[in-house]
Amino acid sequence: MRNKAGAKLIILIILMLVSLSLAGGIFYLYQKEQALNLSLQREKEELNLNIKITQANLDESQKEVATLGLKLKESQSQIETLTGDLEQEKNTNEEALTQMRQLKSDLEKQKGLKGDLENKLKQAENDLGQIRVKLNDLESQKAQLETKVKDLEEQAKQTQAKDVELGKIVVSPDAATSAEAPLTPESDLSSKLVSTTPSVSVKEERQESSSGPTGKVLVLNKEYNFAVINLGSADGVNIGDIFSVYHNNKYIGDVKIEKVHDSMSAAGLVSTAIKDNISEGDKVTQQIK
Repeated sequence: MRNKAGAKLIILIILMLVSLSLAGGIFYLYQKEQALNLSLQREKEELNLNIKITQANLDESQKEVATLGLKLKESQSQIETLTGDLEQEKNTNEEALTQMRQLKSDLEKQKGLKGDLENKLKQAENDLGQIRVKLNDLESQKAQLETKVKDLEEQAKQTQAKDVELGKIVVSPDAATSAEAPLTPESDLSSKLVSTTPSVSVKEERQESSSGPTGKVLVLNKEYNFAVINLGSADGVNIGDIFSVYHNNKYIGDVKIEKVHDSMSAAGLVSTAIKDNISEGDKVTQQIK
């Protein structure tokens, strides 16, 4: 009996120990579960807090995204505006380049024209120098002719004062008749006339005809297209009068009076034909208007 009681006691003690062990394990597990629950609760709270923070950040990010979207649209609008401005500036630059090329081409042309003008200017200066030389020569010849005219007038006055009567004269070698005439106030050009008296040199007599006074060419200057005839204001000659010229009794052209002295006049050669054919000693006859 005692053995059975002891056994039961041992079994009871074992059961108690097992129960205590189970209770301790359960309590441990419970404590552990409680700690885990607390940890999970804390994690949940932290997670919720993180979710809230994340949601706030998300909302803020969405706001920023919306703001950035507006800014992007503004930037796109600005980019389009800048692109338009850039195209316009590009077109302006192309036009400017085209104008610059045109200006460069025009500048090259202007340089060429300038060179031509400079060459023409040099040629004009050379021509002007030649003209001045000719003008000086003309002035010199004019002075010589004026001096000669004055000498001729003085000689004519002296001849008139002496009242010398000359013999018969022949106007030209082809003349059919001759007449005696008194020496009129003219220059001493007897060497250019043909006298019927070999020892006497006389000038051609002025004859009145149906066309007007008749005289002859005393001096001829083909370079400057003028001639001096032995008719002047004393013979009724005026500036602008026209005289017909006869070479060997053949009409060769006209001359026009440009300057008148008492006993002689200067006349311009009207045409090239008369310039080629006129000679000193040719007969001149005034045309009646």
